[in-house]
Amino acid sequence: MNQIYYPELDETICRETLGNGLQVAVIPRKGFTKKLAYFVTDYGSIHTDFQLEGQTFRAPAGVAHYLEHKMFDMPGSRDVSEEFAALGASTNAFTSYDMTAYYFSCTDHFEACLRLLLEFVSTPYFTEESVEKERGIIDQEIGMNEDAPDSRVFENLVQSLYREHPVRVPILGTSTTIREITPEVLNRCHRAFYSPENMLLCVVGDVEPEDVCRIADEVLGSIPGPAGEKLRPWQEDMTAAEPEIAVSMEVAMPMFNLAFKCESLGKGEKAIRTEMVADLAAEALFGESSELYLRLYEQGLIDSSFGGGFETIDGCAMLLCSGDSQDPRAVREAILAQGRVLAEQGVPEETFQRMKRSALGRRIRSLDSFDATCFRVCAYHFSDFDYFRFPEVYRSITAGEIRDFLDRVIRPERCSLSVVYPLENEGGNES
Repeated sequence: MNQIYYPELDETICRETLGNGLQVAVIPRKGFTKKLAYFVTDYGSIHTDFQLEGQTFRAPAGVAHYLEHKMFDMPGSRDVSEEFAALGASTNAFTSYDMTAYYFSCTDHFEACLRLLLEFVSTPYFTEESVEKERGIIDQEIGMNEDAPDSRVFENLVQSLYREHPVRVPILGTSTTIREITPEVLNRCHRAFYSPENMLLCVVGDVEPEDVCRIADEVLGSIPGPAGEKLRPWQEDMTAAEPEIAVSMEVAMPMFNLAFKCESLGKGEKAIRTEMVADLAAEALFGESSELYLRLYEQGLIDSSFGGGFETIDGCAMLLCSGDSQDPRAVREAILAQGRVLAEQGVPEETFQRMKRSALGRRIRSLDSFDATCFRVCAYHFSDFDYFRFPEVYRSITAGEIRDFLDRVIRPERCSLSVVYPLENEGGNES
C-alpha cells in the first residue's frame, strides 16, 4: 500500500486501489479499541441523470435515499442491523445530495463486521413486496420533513436560489416521485453507482491496512463491474431565482435561512482552496467574533441560534447563514452592507491571522473524532483532494483572497432569503 505520513498532524494514511477499481484508505490509530469503517459511493440524490452500458436514464427523485433504506434487506430474511448487534457493533447509513455512506463502529470482531458491511452494500435484493412496504415508510418520512420548520426553511431556500439544479428537490424525493420507484429502477441505479470503482472504503482504527484490502478483495472479487456515468444537464447563472420566499408554520418566532449563490467549485486543489477561502470569508462576515455578529446580537436582531458557513455540493455552492429573528429582512440588509464594507476595506491583518489560526485549530481538533475524520477523508476523496493536506492550504491563503471572494459574492442579485413566520404573522404566506 502507498503510505504517507503527515508529521504536523502525526497522521498516516495508507491507500490502495484494488483490481476491481475500489479505492481503500486506512488511517491507523494504534492503541485505540474503537474501529470505524465507511463504505461510500460517489452517488447522491442529485444524480438522477446517467448513462449505463450505452443507454441514457433518468431516475425518479429520491432513488439514492430509497436505495440506502433497501440495502439493509438481504436474501433469506436476514436482518443486517441484528447481525451487527450480535457482533457488538453499531451500524447506520446516510444519503446526502452527492454521497451515500454505510458505516459501522466496533471494538471487537472487526473482520466479521467489515465482511458484513461489504457483503450487504454489494448485494442488491429488492422484491416487489418489500419495495412497496418501504414506500409507505419513506412517504411518512417525507411528510414529517414537510412539517419540520428547519427542513422546510432550507428546502424553500434552495428552491428560491436555484432554477434548474436538482438540489431544488429534497433528498427524500416527493410523495409523487417515490411512487415511480420500482425494483427495476433500484437494481439499475445500484448497478450504475455501487460499482467498486465508484466507491471508497475508509477505515480508522488499530487495524492492519493489508488485512482491510485482503478482506475487501475476498468479499467483492477482483473483476471490475459496469459503472454509470453521471450526466449534469443543469445550467445555472449566478442570480437567485427568487429574492425571497416565506411560509407560515407553528414556530414561536420567525426562522430564516439566507444564502448567496456561488460558482460550482469543481474538483482538485484549486476547488478546495476556494472552499477554505469561503469558510474564512463566512467567519469574517458573520462568525461569532465578527463585528456584524456582535452588533446584530446587541440590537436583538439575532440570538445564539445564528450561525453560518459555506456549503458545496456537486454542481453548486452557497454561502449561507440561519437563525431566529424578529426581522430577517433587517439581518439581510445588514449582511449586504457589511459585505460591501469588507470588500472595500478588507479584513485587518491581525484579525485575519487570528481567524486562520482558529480555523486550522478546529480542523486539527476534529481529527480526534473517528467519525469526523472518516467523513472528511471520504468527502474530500471524491473532490480529488488529500484531506490531510489542509494545513498547507490554509497557511497559504491571503487576506486579499477573502476580500475578493466577498466582493464577488455578497451582492443582492445573488441573495435569497427564506423565512418561516409564526402562523399569526402576516409576513408569511402559506404555501
